[in-house]
Amino acid sequence: MQDNIRAIVPISIASIEPNVPPTGMPIFELVKPTDLFVDPTYQRDVSDRGLRQIRRIIEHFDWTKYKPPICSYAEHDGKTILKVLDGQHTAIGAASNPHVDKIPVMIVEAEDTIAQAKAFIGQNSDRLGVTHLQMHQAAIAAADEDAQTLELTCTRANIKMLKSPNSYAGDGSRQTIAVKTIEALIARRGPVLAREILEIIANADRGPITAPQIKAVEYLMTDANYAGTFSPDDMTLAIVELLYTAEEEARLLSGSHKIPFWRALALTWYPKCKKRRNNVIRVA
Repeated sequence: MQDNIRAIVPISIASIEPNVPPTGMPIFELVKPTDLFVDPTYQRDVSDRGLRQIRRIIEHFDWTKYKPPICSYAEHDGKTILKVLDGQHTAIGAASNPHVDKIPVMIVEAEDTIAQAKAFIGQNSDRLGVTHLQMHQAAIAAADEDAQTLELTCTRANIKMLKSPNSYAGDGSRQTIAVKTIEALIARRGPVLAREILEIIANADRGPITAPQIKAVEYLMTDANYAGTFSPDDMTLAIVELLYTAEEEARLLSGSHKIPFWRALALTWYPKCKKRRNNVIRVA
């Protein structure tokens, strides 16, 4: 026996309150992977990266590396089915491997879509492979208040939060994937000012709304040197007039003055605005 083998022992819980599990213990069953289902309400579509991962699973399928998909029972078209809450790539890989007939799955209690979406979030909140967009869509399905506020703020600004980076339509105007930036904006400024900031960019109709654009307008709308010196409409007109040349100029300004790109973009847009009073533009 190896000397470094050690037993599992409990730690001290003197300063914490142990949680009573709100649901029963999971059960395990052997199922055909083709008998499993995925709910697009909170589950992501399989991307190109996901397809590569599935191919690797098929080529290197090994029970010693296998992690059971986490599932829950659900009703669909009058039938009881098993929905995959986490592990659809594993399930697809197993279904595609002719040497695998059945797989073990772990089944947890999650009676409705909201509970299932919450379970998805719990399983994926610390996983790098799951994007902020995917987590946001799951949070919407789980009726998360902050996610709903974000969606409502975007809707009122006439902006569509996309479900994936590859789902832009047309030139991408009034569309965005900057979910974390908008989330942080609302947390800092509240939904009303956040909507005003987003509207300035959306009304320019100049392509996808990016995180640097949002940060740039927030800076001009809230910094003491610039706030109140222009109207939102004038800022929109400045964005329209400069079009994509603003980003080229901002990159040069960012590099030469060693400032963040979003701030350089703000300082590129600002001189084009009609001013309500004279103001000094400070680069550093």
